[in-house]
Amino acid sequence: MDSVALSSPSPSPSTSTSSLKSRFLQKPSQNSKQLLSSVSFSSSSCSDFRSPTKAISMAAASNNGNSQRKIVTGPAGYVLEDVPHLSDYIPDLPTYPNPLQDNPAYSVVKQYFVHVDDTVPQKVVVHKDSPRGTHFRRAGPRQKVYFESDEVYACIVTCGGLCPGLNTVIREIVYSLYYMYGVKRVLGIDGGYRGFYAKNTIALTPKGVNDIHKRGGTVLGTSRGGHDTSKIVDSIQDRGINQVYIIGGDGTQKGASVIYEEVRRRGLKVVVAGIPKTIDNDIPVIDRSFGFDTAVEEAQRAINAAHVEAESSENCIGLVKLMGRYSGFIAMYATLASRDVDCCLIPESPFYLEGHGGLFEYIETRLKENGHMVIVIAEGAGQDLLAESIRSATQQDASGNKLLQDVGLWLSQKIKDHFAKEKKMPINLKYIDPTYMIRAVPSNASDNVYCTLLAQSCVHGAMAGYTGYTSGLVNGRQTYIPFYRIIEKQHHVVITDRMWARLLSSTNQPSFMNHKDVIEDKKEEELLTQIVNEDKKEEELPTKIPDISTEDNLVKKEIAA
Repeated sequence: MDSVALSSPSPSPSTSTSSLKSRFLQKPSQNSKQLLSSVSFSSSSCSDFRSPTKAISMAAASNNGNSQRKIVTGPAGYVLEDVPHLSDYIPDLPTYPNPLQDNPAYSVVKQYFVHVDDTVPQKVVVHKDSPRGTHFRRAGPRQKVYFESDEVYACIVTCGGLCPGLNTVIREIVYSLYYMYGVKRVLGIDGGYRGFYAKNTIALTPKGVNDIHKRGGTVLGTSRGGHDTSKIVDSIQDRGINQVYIIGGDGTQKGASVIYEEVRRRGLKVVVAGIPKTIDNDIPVIDRSFGFDTAVEEAQRAINAAHVEAESSENCIGLVKLMGRYSGFIAMYATLASRDVDCCLIPESPFYLEGHGGLFEYIETRLKENGHMVIVIAEGAGQDLLAESIRSATQQDASGNKLLQDVGLWLSQKIKDHFAKEKKMPINLKYIDPTYMIRAVPSNASDNVYCTLLAQSCVHGAMAGYTGYTSGLVNGRQTYIPFYRIIEKQHHVVITDRMWARLLSSTNQPSFMNHKDVIEDKKEEELLTQIVNEDKKEEELPTKIPDISTEDNLVKKEIAA
Protein backbone atom coordinates (compact mmCIF):
# COMPACT_ATOMS: atom_id res chain seq x y z
CA MET A 1 0.00 0.00 0.00
CA ASP A 2 1.22 3.47 -0.77
CA SER A 3 -0.24 6.92 -0.69
CA VAL A 4 0.82 10.29 -1.96
CA ALA A 5 0.34 13.88 -0.95
CA LEU A 6 -1.18 15.80 -3.83
CA SER A 7 -0.70 19.44 -4.67
CA SER A 8 -3.48 21.19 -6.52
CA PRO A 9 -2.88 22.39 -10.07
CA SER A 10 -2.50 26.06 -10.76
CA PRO A 11 -5.66 27.92 -11.83
CA SER A 12 -4.48 28.37 -15.38
CA PRO A 13 -2.23 26.03 -17.35
CA SER A 14 1.01 27.30 -18.76
CA THR A 15 1.04 28.05 -22.47
CA SER A 16 3.69 27.06 -24.96
CA THR A 17 4.40 27.60 -28.64
CA SER A 18 5.95 24.16 -28.95
CA SER A 19 4.82 22.39 -32.10
CA LEU A 20 4.73 19.11 -30.24
CA LYS A 21 2.43 20.60 -27.61
CA SER A 22 0.05 22.08 -30.17
CA ARG A 23 -0.06 18.74 -31.93
CA PHE A 24 -1.71 17.11 -28.92
CA LEU A 25 -3.60 20.10 -27.51
CA GLN A 26 -7.21 20.29 -28.53
CA LYS A 27 -10.05 22.35 -27.09
CA PRO A 28 -12.72 20.43 -25.18
CA SER A 29 -16.26 20.60 -26.49
CA GLN A 30 -18.77 22.76 -24.67
CA ASN A 31 -21.05 19.75 -24.18
CA SER A 32 -18.37 17.85 -22.25
CA LYS A 33 -18.46 20.49 -19.52
CA GLN A 34 -22.14 19.95 -18.79
CA LEU A 35 -23.40 17.43 -16.26
CA LEU A 36 -25.94 15.21 -17.99
CA SER A 37 -28.58 13.13 -16.29
CA SER A 38 -28.86 10.63 -19.13
CA VAL A 39 -27.58 10.15 -22.65
CA SER A 40 -28.75 7.86 -25.41
CA PHE A 41 -26.11 6.55 -27.76
CA SER A 42 -26.66 5.49 -31.32
CA SER A 43 -24.32 4.72 -34.20
CA SER A 44 -21.71 7.47 -34.19
CA SER A 45 -18.02 8.17 -34.13
CA CYS A 46 -17.81 6.42 -30.75
CA SER A 47 -19.57 3.28 -31.95
CA ASP A 48 -16.42 1.22 -31.61
CA PHE A 49 -16.61 1.37 -27.82
CA ARG A 50 -20.33 1.68 -27.19
CA SER A 51 -23.07 -0.47 -28.60
CA PRO A 52 -24.49 1.03 -31.84
CA THR A 53 -27.47 -1.30 -31.79
CA LYS A 54 -29.37 -0.09 -28.74
CA ALA A 55 -29.89 3.07 -26.75
CA ILE A 56 -28.50 2.99 -23.22
CA SER A 57 -28.95 5.35 -20.33
CA MET A 58 -25.87 6.92 -18.76
CA ALA A 59 -26.31 8.44 -15.33
CA ALA A 60 -23.62 11.00 -14.58
CA ALA A 61 -22.57 11.67 -11.01
CA SER A 62 -20.03 14.17 -9.79
CA ASN A 63 -16.63 12.71 -8.91
CA ASN A 64 -15.63 14.93 -5.99
CA GLY A 65 -16.49 17.95 -8.07
CA ASN A 66 -14.44 16.76 -11.02
CA SER A 67 -15.49 15.12 -14.27
CA GLN A 68 -18.65 13.10 -14.43
CA ARG A 69 -18.83 9.39 -13.72
CA LYS A 70 -20.12 7.26 -16.57
CA ILE A 71 -22.82 4.99 -15.21
CA VAL A 72 -24.61 3.00 -17.90
CA THR A 73 -27.84 1.27 -16.87
CA GLY A 74 -29.72 -1.53 -18.58
CA PRO A 75 -32.59 -3.97 -18.02
CA ALA A 76 -32.86 -6.31 -15.03
CA GLY A 77 -30.73 -4.13 -12.77
CA TYR A 78 -27.72 -4.01 -15.11
CA VAL A 79 -25.18 -1.31 -14.21
CA LEU A 80 -21.96 -0.60 -16.11
CA GLU A 81 -19.41 1.60 -14.34
CA ASP A 82 -17.75 2.71 -17.54
CA VAL A 83 -14.38 4.39 -17.96
CA PRO A 84 -13.79 7.78 -19.61
CA HIS A 85 -12.86 8.10 -23.27
CA LEU A 86 -10.96 10.78 -25.18
CA SER A 87 -14.05 11.43 -27.29
CA ASP A 88 -15.94 12.45 -24.13
CA TYR A 89 -14.18 15.81 -24.17
CA ILE A 90 -12.45 16.05 -27.57
CA PRO A 91 -14.93 16.06 -30.49
CA ASP A 92 -14.47 14.54 -33.94
CA LEU A 93 -11.42 12.44 -33.19
CA PRO A 94 -10.28 10.35 -36.17
CA THR A 95 -10.06 6.57 -35.82
CA TYR A 96 -7.76 4.08 -37.53
CA PRO A 97 -7.84 0.33 -38.21
CA ASN A 98 -6.19 -1.69 -35.46
CA PRO A 99 -2.74 -2.89 -36.61
CA LEU A 100 -3.41 -6.22 -34.88
CA GLN A 101 -5.61 -7.29 -37.79
CA ASP A 102 -2.43 -7.68 -39.84
CA ASN A 103 -0.35 -9.13 -37.00
CA PRO A 104 0.72 -12.76 -37.73
CA ALA A 105 0.56 -13.63 -34.03
CA TYR A 106 -3.17 -12.90 -33.99
CA SER A 107 -4.05 -14.39 -37.39
CA VAL A 108 -5.07 -17.73 -35.86
CA VAL A 109 -7.25 -16.17 -33.16
CA LYS A 110 -10.94 -16.68 -33.93
CA GLN A 111 -12.11 -13.39 -32.42
CA TYR A 112 -9.27 -11.17 -31.33
CA PHE A 113 -11.27 -7.96 -31.09
CA VAL A 114 -13.41 -7.50 -28.00
CA HIS A 115 -17.12 -7.07 -28.68
CA VAL A 116 -18.48 -3.60 -27.94
CA ASP A 117 -21.01 -5.00 -25.45
CA ASP A 118 -18.60 -7.24 -23.52
CA THR A 119 -18.62 -6.47 -19.80
CA VAL A 120 -17.57 -8.39 -16.70
CA PRO A 121 -19.80 -8.66 -13.58
CA GLN A 122 -18.30 -7.64 -10.26
CA LYS A 123 -20.37 -10.23 -8.41
CA VAL A 124 -20.69 -13.76 -9.79
CA VAL A 125 -22.61 -15.46 -6.96
CA VAL A 126 -26.25 -14.42 -7.36
CA HIS A 127 -29.74 -15.74 -6.74
CA LYS A 128 -32.25 -16.37 -9.50
CA ASP A 129 -34.16 -13.17 -8.69
CA SER A 130 -31.09 -11.01 -8.06
CA PRO A 131 -30.45 -7.95 -10.25
CA ARG A 132 -27.61 -8.27 -12.73
CA GLY A 133 -25.57 -5.81 -10.70
CA THR A 134 -22.40 -3.83 -11.35
CA HIS A 135 -20.23 -4.58 -14.38
CA PHE A 136 -16.94 -3.28 -15.76
CA ARG A 137 -15.83 -2.93 -19.36
CA ARG A 138 -13.91 -5.95 -20.59
CA ALA A 139 -10.29 -5.28 -21.51
CA GLY A 140 -8.72 -6.20 -24.83
CA PRO A 141 -8.02 -4.93 -28.36
CA ARG A 142 -10.69 -2.94 -30.20
CA GLN A 143 -11.37 -2.91 -33.93
CA LYS A 144 -10.64 0.82 -34.16
CA VAL A 145 -7.84 2.74 -32.45
CA TYR A 146 -7.48 6.47 -31.76
CA PHE A 147 -3.73 6.74 -32.30
CA GLU A 148 -1.51 6.09 -35.28
CA SER A 149 1.66 4.20 -34.46
CA ASP A 150 4.08 7.01 -35.32
CA GLU A 151 1.92 9.50 -33.40
CA VAL A 152 2.30 7.75 -30.05
CA TYR A 153 4.84 9.00 -27.53
CA ALA A 154 4.39 6.91 -24.38
CA CYS A 155 5.93 7.10 -20.94
CA ILE A 156 6.06 4.69 -17.99
CA VAL A 157 6.52 5.61 -14.31
CA THR A 158 6.74 3.46 -11.16
CA CYS A 159 5.87 4.93 -7.76
CA GLY A 160 5.74 3.83 -4.12
CA GLY A 161 7.42 0.80 -2.57
CA LEU A 162 9.02 -2.10 -4.37
CA CYS A 163 7.00 -5.13 -5.40
CA PRO A 164 7.82 -8.34 -7.30
CA GLY A 165 6.82 -7.97 -10.95
CA LEU A 166 7.50 -4.27 -11.54
CA ASN A 167 10.15 -4.97 -14.16
CA THR A 168 7.92 -7.54 -15.85
CA VAL A 169 5.13 -4.95 -16.26
CA ILE A 170 7.60 -2.40 -17.66
CA ARG A 171 8.98 -4.95 -20.10
CA GLU A 172 5.57 -6.05 -21.33
CA ILE A 173 4.27 -2.51 -21.85
CA VAL A 174 7.31 -1.78 -24.03
CA TYR A 175 6.96 -5.06 -25.92
CA SER A 176 3.21 -4.59 -26.45
CA LEU A 177 3.64 -1.06 -27.81
CA TYR A 178 6.51 -2.09 -30.10
CA TYR A 179 5.36 -5.45 -31.44
CA MET A 180 1.58 -5.12 -31.35
CA TYR A 181 1.10 -1.50 -32.37
CA GLY A 182 4.40 -0.49 -33.97
CA VAL A 183 5.12 2.25 -31.42
CA LYS A 184 8.81 3.19 -31.40
CA ARG A 185 8.93 6.03 -28.85
CA VAL A 186 8.64 4.90 -25.23
CA LEU A 187 10.10 6.89 -22.36
CA GLY A 188 10.89 5.77 -18.81
CA ILE A 189 10.40 8.35 -16.05
CA ASP A 190 13.21 8.05 -13.51
CA GLY A 191 12.39 8.08 -9.78
CA GLY A 192 8.60 8.20 -9.47
CA TYR A 193 6.34 11.23 -9.88
CA ARG A 194 9.08 13.79 -9.21
CA GLY A 195 10.99 12.32 -12.15
CA PHE A 196 8.60 14.13 -14.50
CA TYR A 197 10.11 17.47 -13.57
CA ALA A 198 13.28 16.84 -11.55
CA LYS A 199 15.20 13.95 -13.12
CA ASN A 200 16.41 12.54 -16.39
CA THR A 201 14.39 10.15 -18.52
CA ILE A 202 15.31 6.77 -19.94
CA ALA A 203 14.63 5.65 -23.52
CA LEU A 204 13.01 2.21 -23.42
CA THR A 205 13.41 -0.32 -26.24
CA PRO A 206 12.71 -4.06 -26.46
CA LYS A 207 16.44 -4.76 -26.49
CA GLY A 208 17.02 -2.65 -23.40
CA VAL A 209 14.27 -4.28 -21.35
CA ASN A 210 14.64 -7.82 -22.66
CA ASP A 211 16.01 -9.39 -19.44
CA ILE A 212 14.79 -7.03 -16.75
CA HIS A 213 11.98 -9.38 -15.65
CA LYS A 214 14.65 -11.64 -14.16
CA ARG A 215 15.62 -8.95 -11.66
CA GLY A 216 13.79 -7.58 -8.65
CA GLY A 217 12.99 -3.93 -8.04
CA THR A 218 12.39 -1.47 -10.89
CA VAL A 219 14.88 -0.35 -13.52
CA LEU A 220 13.16 3.04 -13.59
CA GLY A 221 13.68 3.74 -9.90
CA THR A 222 10.87 4.76 -7.58
CA SER A 223 10.05 7.18 -4.79
CA ARG A 224 7.27 8.19 -2.45
CA GLY A 225 5.57 11.57 -2.68
CA GLY A 226 6.79 14.22 -5.11
CA HIS A 227 3.39 14.67 -6.72
CA ASP A 228 2.99 18.16 -8.15
CA THR A 229 0.09 18.02 -10.60
CA SER A 230 0.83 21.21 -12.53
CA LYS A 231 4.52 20.40 -12.97
CA ILE A 232 3.77 16.83 -14.04
CA VAL A 233 1.14 17.79 -16.63
CA ASP A 234 3.34 20.67 -17.85
CA SER A 235 6.12 18.14 -18.41
CA ILE A 236 3.76 15.76 -20.23
CA GLN A 237 2.51 18.62 -22.40
CA ASP A 238 5.96 20.07 -23.15
CA ARG A 239 7.43 16.70 -24.12
CA GLY A 240 4.49 15.86 -26.38
CA ILE A 241 3.69 12.67 -24.45
CA ASN A 242 0.23 11.32 -25.22
CA GLN A 243 0.13 7.99 -23.33
CA VAL A 244 1.03 7.84 -19.62
CA TYR A 245 1.30 4.46 -17.91
CA ILE A 246 1.41 4.77 -14.10
CA ILE A 247 2.30 1.73 -11.97
CA GLY A 248 1.63 1.99 -8.24
CA GLY A 249 -0.66 1.41 -5.27
CA ASP A 250 -3.81 3.19 -4.17
CA GLY A 251 -1.95 6.41 -3.35
CA THR A 252 -0.26 6.38 -6.75
CA GLN A 253 -3.62 5.75 -8.43
CA LYS A 254 -5.04 8.78 -6.56
CA GLY A 255 -2.23 10.79 -8.08
CA ALA A 256 -3.00 9.32 -11.52
CA SER A 257 -6.65 10.30 -11.11
CA VAL A 258 -5.66 13.92 -10.38
CA ILE A 259 -3.33 13.94 -13.40
CA TYR A 260 -6.18 12.66 -15.59
CA GLU A 261 -8.50 15.39 -14.32
CA GLU A 262 -5.94 18.10 -15.11
CA VAL A 263 -5.25 16.59 -18.55
CA ARG A 264 -8.97 16.60 -19.24
CA ARG A 265 -9.35 20.18 -17.98
CA ARG A 266 -6.67 21.30 -20.41
CA GLY A 267 -8.31 19.37 -23.24
CA LEU A 268 -5.22 17.32 -24.07
CA LYS A 269 -5.30 14.21 -26.20
CA VAL A 270 -3.43 12.28 -23.53
CA VAL A 271 -4.35 8.88 -22.12
CA VAL A 272 -3.70 8.34 -18.41
CA ALA A 273 -3.79 4.63 -17.53
CA GLY A 274 -2.90 2.88 -14.29
CA ILE A 275 -1.71 -0.58 -13.34
CA PRO A 276 -2.40 -1.41 -9.67
CA LYS A 277 0.63 -2.38 -7.62
CA THR A 278 0.54 -3.27 -3.94
CA ILE A 279 2.24 -6.17 -2.28
CA ASP A 280 -0.35 -6.01 0.54
CA ASN A 281 -3.20 -6.80 -1.90
CA ASP A 282 -5.25 -3.98 -0.35
CA ILE A 283 -6.67 -2.48 -3.58
CA PRO A 284 -10.45 -2.99 -3.87
CA VAL A 285 -12.50 -4.47 -6.74
CA ILE A 286 -9.66 -6.50 -8.35
CA ASP A 287 -9.11 -10.18 -7.57
CA ARG A 288 -5.51 -9.61 -6.52
CA SER A 289 -2.58 -7.34 -7.25
CA PHE A 290 0.55 -8.50 -9.05
CA GLY A 291 3.41 -9.58 -6.81
CA PHE A 292 1.07 -10.95 -4.16
CA ASP A 293 1.56 -14.61 -5.14
CA THR A 294 5.33 -14.15 -5.07
CA ALA A 295 5.13 -12.45 -1.67
CA VAL A 296 3.14 -15.33 -0.20
CA GLU A 297 5.60 -17.85 -1.64
CA GLU A 298 8.61 -15.99 -0.23
CA ALA A 299 6.89 -15.49 3.14
CA GLN A 300 6.64 -19.26 3.47
CA ARG A 301 10.43 -19.50 3.41
CA ALA A 302 10.61 -17.31 6.51
CA ILE A 303 7.84 -19.33 8.19
CA ASN A 304 9.64 -22.58 7.40
CA ALA A 305 12.86 -21.19 8.91
CA ALA A 306 10.97 -20.12 12.04
CA HIS A 307 9.41 -23.57 12.32
CA VAL A 308 12.79 -25.31 12.02
CA GLU A 309 14.22 -23.05 14.74
CA ALA A 310 11.24 -23.54 17.03
CA GLU A 311 11.15 -27.29 16.57
CA SER A 312 14.85 -27.64 17.35
CA SER A 313 14.75 -26.09 20.84
CA GLU A 314 12.71 -26.68 23.96
CA ASN A 315 9.82 -24.27 24.53
CA CYS A 316 10.90 -22.25 21.52
CA ILE A 317 8.72 -19.66 19.79
CA GLY A 318 9.36 -18.67 16.17
CA LEU A 319 7.92 -15.20 15.50
CA VAL A 320 7.69 -13.93 11.90
CA LYS A 321 6.64 -10.39 10.96
CA LEU A 322 5.18 -10.03 7.48
CA MET A 323 3.95 -7.07 5.46
CA GLY A 324 0.41 -5.81 5.85
CA ARG A 325 0.02 -2.23 7.03
CA TYR A 326 -3.78 -2.19 7.01
CA SER A 327 -4.63 -5.56 5.43
CA GLY A 328 -3.46 -8.99 6.54
CA PHE A 329 -3.73 -10.91 3.28
CA ILE A 330 -0.05 -11.94 3.06
CA ALA A 331 -0.05 -13.20 6.64
CA MET A 332 -3.34 -15.04 6.17
CA TYR A 333 -2.47 -16.75 2.88
CA ALA A 334 1.10 -17.59 3.95
CA THR A 335 -0.31 -19.15 7.13
CA LEU A 336 -2.83 -21.22 5.19
CA ALA A 337 -0.18 -22.33 2.69
CA SER A 338 2.39 -23.20 5.36
CA ARG A 339 0.30 -25.23 7.84
CA ASP A 340 3.13 -24.81 10.38
CA VAL A 341 1.68 -21.70 12.00
CA ASP A 342 -0.01 -21.85 15.40
CA CYS A 343 -1.22 -18.25 15.56
CA CYS A 344 -1.78 -15.57 12.91
CA LEU A 345 -2.33 -11.95 13.96
CA ILE A 346 -3.59 -9.38 11.44
CA PRO A 347 -4.77 -5.74 11.63
CA GLU A 348 -8.42 -6.64 11.01
CA SER A 349 -8.64 -9.02 13.98
CA PRO A 350 -7.90 -7.30 17.33
CA PHE A 351 -6.23 -9.28 20.09
CA TYR A 352 -5.09 -8.73 23.67
CA LEU A 353 -2.17 -10.14 25.62
CA GLU A 354 -3.03 -10.77 29.26
CA GLY A 355 -5.93 -12.38 31.05
CA HIS A 356 -8.23 -15.25 30.24
CA GLY A 357 -8.39 -15.95 26.50
CA GLY A 358 -5.41 -13.67 25.81
CA LEU A 359 -2.37 -14.35 23.66
CA PHE A 360 -0.07 -15.18 26.59
CA GLU A 361 -2.45 -17.86 27.86
CA TYR A 362 -2.68 -19.40 24.38
CA ILE A 363 1.13 -19.41 24.00
CA GLU A 364 1.53 -21.18 27.33
CA THR A 365 -1.06 -23.80 26.37
CA ARG A 366 0.60 -24.45 23.01
CA LEU A 367 4.08 -24.79 24.49
CA LYS A 368 2.81 -27.31 27.06
CA GLU A 369 1.12 -29.32 24.30
CA ASN A 370 3.75 -29.23 21.54
CA GLY A 371 6.94 -27.87 23.10
CA HIS A 372 7.24 -25.24 20.33
CA MET A 373 5.15 -22.63 18.51
CA VAL A 374 5.16 -20.43 15.38
CA ILE A 375 3.48 -17.00 15.37
CA VAL A 376 2.94 -14.88 12.25
CA ILE A 377 2.08 -11.21 12.73
CA ALA A 378 1.31 -8.57 10.08
CA GLU A 379 3.12 -5.26 10.54
CA GLY A 380 -0.13 -3.37 11.17
CA ALA A 381 -1.50 -5.74 13.81
CA GLY A 382 -1.62 -4.73 17.47
CA GLN A 383 -0.69 -1.12 16.85
CA ASP A 384 -3.30 0.00 19.38
CA LEU A 385 -1.42 -1.98 22.03
CA LEU A 386 1.87 -0.19 21.51
CA ALA A 387 1.91 2.56 24.10
CA GLU A 388 5.15 3.87 22.59
CA SER A 389 3.41 4.63 19.31
CA ILE A 390 1.27 7.40 20.78
CA ARG A 391 3.96 10.02 20.12
CA SER A 392 4.43 8.94 16.49
CA ALA A 393 0.79 8.26 15.69
CA THR A 394 0.47 11.51 13.74
CA GLN A 395 3.82 11.23 11.95
CA GLN A 396 3.86 10.22 8.28
CA ASP A 397 6.39 9.22 5.69
CA ALA A 398 6.88 11.03 2.36
CA SER A 399 3.92 9.19 0.85
CA GLY A 400 1.51 10.15 3.61
CA ASN A 401 1.52 6.71 5.26
CA LYS A 402 1.26 6.69 9.05
CA LEU A 403 4.55 5.60 10.58
CA LEU A 404 4.14 2.28 12.36
CA GLN A 405 6.11 0.96 15.31
CA ASP A 406 7.87 -2.39 14.86
CA VAL A 407 5.18 -4.65 16.30
CA GLY A 408 7.40 -7.72 15.85
CA LEU A 409 10.17 -6.47 18.14
CA TRP A 410 7.60 -5.12 20.61
CA LEU A 411 5.70 -8.42 20.80
CA SER A 412 8.96 -10.39 21.11
CA GLN A 413 9.96 -8.35 24.14
CA LYS A 414 6.48 -8.54 25.67
CA ILE A 415 6.47 -12.35 25.42
CA LYS A 416 9.95 -12.60 26.96
CA ASP A 417 9.03 -10.21 29.79
CA HIS A 418 5.81 -12.08 30.57
CA PHE A 419 7.38 -15.51 30.89
CA ALA A 420 10.37 -14.13 32.80
CA LYS A 421 7.99 -12.50 35.26
CA GLU A 422 5.71 -15.53 35.66
CA LYS A 423 8.64 -17.94 35.97
CA LYS A 424 6.42 -20.82 34.89
CA MET A 425 8.67 -22.04 32.10
CA PRO A 426 11.88 -20.89 30.41
CA ILE A 427 11.36 -20.01 26.73
CA ASN A 428 13.47 -19.33 23.66
CA LEU A 429 12.26 -16.87 21.04
CA LYS A 430 13.53 -16.45 17.46
CA TYR A 431 12.37 -13.32 15.62
CA ILE A 432 12.48 -13.15 11.81
CA ASP A 433 11.65 -10.06 9.71
CA PRO A 434 11.87 -10.89 5.96
CA THR A 435 10.08 -7.71 4.79
CA TYR A 436 12.66 -6.29 2.39
CA MET A 437 13.78 -9.72 1.20
CA ILE A 438 10.22 -10.41 0.03
CA ARG A 439 9.80 -7.05 -1.72
CA ALA A 440 13.06 -7.26 -3.64
CA VAL A 441 12.77 -10.69 -5.31
CA PRO A 442 11.78 -11.22 -8.97
CA SER A 443 8.20 -12.33 -9.60
CA ASN A 444 7.40 -16.02 -9.83
CA ALA A 445 5.83 -17.77 -12.84
CA SER A 446 2.23 -17.04 -11.84
CA ASP A 447 2.89 -13.32 -11.31
CA ASN A 448 4.89 -13.09 -14.55
CA VAL A 449 1.89 -14.30 -16.52
CA TYR A 450 -0.42 -11.95 -14.62
CA CYS A 451 1.90 -8.97 -15.22
CA THR A 452 1.92 -9.75 -18.93
CA LEU A 453 -1.89 -9.76 -19.10
CA LEU A 454 -2.15 -6.52 -17.12
CA ALA A 455 0.39 -4.73 -19.34
CA GLN A 456 -1.11 -5.90 -22.62
CA SER A 457 -4.65 -5.04 -21.50
CA CYS A 458 -3.53 -1.59 -20.42
CA VAL A 459 -1.92 -0.89 -23.81
CA HIS A 460 -5.01 -2.13 -25.70
CA GLY A 461 -7.17 0.28 -23.71
CA ALA A 462 -4.87 3.24 -24.30
CA MET A 463 -4.73 2.66 -28.04
CA ALA A 464 -8.54 2.39 -28.09
CA GLY A 465 -8.79 5.86 -26.57
CA TYR A 466 -9.86 4.93 -23.05
CA THR A 467 -8.40 7.06 -20.28
CA GLY A 468 -8.76 7.59 -16.54
CA TYR A 469 -8.79 3.85 -15.84
CA THR A 470 -6.92 1.08 -14.09
CA SER A 471 -6.39 -2.31 -15.70
CA GLY A 472 -7.30 -5.11 -13.31
CA LEU A 473 -8.52 -8.67 -12.94
CA VAL A 474 -12.18 -9.07 -11.90
CA ASN A 475 -13.53 -12.59 -11.50
CA GLY A 476 -10.75 -13.97 -13.65
CA ARG A 477 -11.27 -11.51 -16.53
CA GLN A 478 -9.18 -8.48 -17.48
CA THR A 479 -11.21 -5.28 -17.14
CA TYR A 480 -10.97 -1.48 -17.22
CA ILE A 481 -11.97 0.05 -13.89
CA PRO A 482 -12.50 3.80 -13.37
CA PHE A 483 -10.02 5.41 -10.99
CA TYR A 484 -12.65 6.39 -8.43
CA ARG A 485 -13.52 2.73 -7.74
CA ILE A 486 -9.86 1.86 -7.11
CA ILE A 487 -9.19 4.73 -4.71
CA GLU A 488 -12.51 4.96 -2.83
CA LYS A 489 -11.50 2.52 -0.06
CA GLN A 490 -9.02 -0.19 0.89
CA HIS A 491 -9.47 -3.92 0.58
CA HIS A 492 -9.44 -5.72 3.95
CA VAL A 493 -9.66 -9.27 5.25
CA VAL A 494 -13.24 -9.94 6.34
CA ILE A 495 -12.94 -11.83 9.62
CA THR A 496 -16.56 -12.99 9.35
CA ASP A 497 -15.78 -14.60 6.00
CA ARG A 498 -15.07 -18.26 5.30
CA MET A 499 -11.40 -17.69 4.49
CA TRP A 500 -10.66 -16.42 8.00
CA ALA A 501 -12.69 -19.31 9.42
CA ARG A 502 -10.50 -21.69 7.39
CA LEU A 503 -7.42 -20.13 8.94
CA LEU A 504 -8.81 -20.45 12.48
CA SER A 505 -9.58 -24.10 11.86
CA SER A 506 -6.04 -24.61 10.51
CA THR A 507 -4.19 -22.94 13.40
CA ASN A 508 -6.75 -23.81 16.12
CA GLN A 509 -6.10 -20.37 17.58
CA PRO A 510 -8.82 -18.56 19.50
CA SER A 511 -10.73 -15.79 17.76
CA PHE A 512 -9.21 -13.05 19.90
CA MET A 513 -11.38 -10.21 21.06
CA ASN A 514 -10.13 -6.94 22.43
CA HIS A 515 -10.06 -6.94 26.23
CA LYS A 516 -12.27 -3.85 26.31
CA ASP A 517 -14.80 -5.65 24.13
CA VAL A 518 -14.79 -8.59 26.55
CA ILE A 519 -15.47 -6.25 29.48
CA GLU A 520 -18.26 -4.50 27.58
CA ASP A 521 -19.80 -7.88 26.68
CA LYS A 522 -19.71 -8.88 30.34
CA LYS A 523 -21.42 -5.62 31.35
CA GLU A 524 -24.11 -6.18 28.73
CA GLU A 525 -24.65 -9.75 29.93
CA GLU A 526 -24.92 -8.60 33.56
CA LEU A 527 -27.38 -5.85 32.61
CA LEU A 528 -29.46 -8.32 30.60
CA THR A 529 -29.48 -10.77 33.52
CA GLN A 530 -30.59 -7.99 35.87
CA ILE A 531 -33.45 -7.01 33.57
CA VAL A 532 -34.58 -10.63 33.23
CA ASN A 533 -34.49 -11.12 37.02
CA GLU A 534 -36.56 -7.97 37.56
CA ASP A 535 -39.12 -9.16 35.04
CA LYS A 536 -39.36 -12.49 36.82
CA LYS A 537 -39.91 -10.75 40.19
CA GLU A 538 -42.72 -8.69 38.69
CA GLU A 539 -44.37 -11.82 37.32
CA GLU A 540 -44.15 -13.49 40.75
CA LEU A 541 -45.92 -10.60 42.57
CA PRO A 542 -49.56 -11.40 43.57
CA THR A 543 -52.12 -9.65 41.39
CA LYS A 544 -55.35 -8.18 42.82
CA ILE A 545 -58.48 -9.91 41.49
CA PRO A 546 -61.10 -7.30 40.63
CA ASP A 547 -64.50 -7.45 42.33
CA ILE A 548 -66.92 -8.19 39.49
CA SER A 549 -70.03 -7.22 41.42
CA THR A 550 -68.55 -3.82 42.28
CA GLU A 551 -67.65 -3.19 38.64
CA ASP A 552 -71.19 -4.14 37.56
CA ASN A 553 -72.73 -1.65 40.03
CA LEU A 554 -70.46 1.13 38.69
CA VAL A 555 -71.49 0.36 35.11
CA LYS A 556 -75.18 0.43 36.04
CA LYS A 557 -74.78 3.82 37.76
CA GLU A 558 -73.03 5.28 34.68
CA ILE A 559 -75.81 4.03 32.37
CA ALA A 560 -78.50 5.40 34.64
CA ALA A 561 -76.81 8.77 34.72
